Amino acid sequence: MQFPATIRASGTNTTGIPVPVDVVEALGSGKRPKVKVGLNGYTYRSSVASMHGEYMISVSAEVRERAGVAAGDDVVVEVELDTEPRDVTLPPDVVEALNADPRLAARFDELSYSNKRRILLSIEGAKTPETRTRRINKAIEDLRDGQIAGHSKT
Repeated sequence: MQFPATIRASGTNTTGIPVPVDVVEALGSGKRPKVKVGLNGYTYRSSVASMHGEYMISVSAEVRERAGVAAGDDVVVEVELDTEPRDVTLPPDVVEALNADPRLAARFDELSYSNKRRILLSIEGAKTPETRTRRINKAIEDLRDGQIAGHSKT
């Protein structure tokens, strides 16, 4: 399904696409449907969220760059319900760190797709091996201490 929209800035580096109510209803999966979004031939996975009484789809800096769009651009948005499982592929060094403590591996498995992805993007964005190791260790500590959203110490 397609609809026209203007990419809207909502913060320093935050942008989103307003989604018409009839589009959300036509997707038929509640008020926070998981979707595949197409912009200028680039497709990404997201979710519709309600922000300030309006349905929105986030457009990250990475998506803007890959799709060649910016805040204020008028675009034709392609959106479809995303029913595929959402999971992340763990690099071997992260698997090794998680497997050192099966409780932590289980906690990681229970995290939402968004939290898993956020952790891995940080690790994979490291420019040096030292930074990567430090970020892996930080993620392990946060899991152990219950500092990652959705978990508390047990």
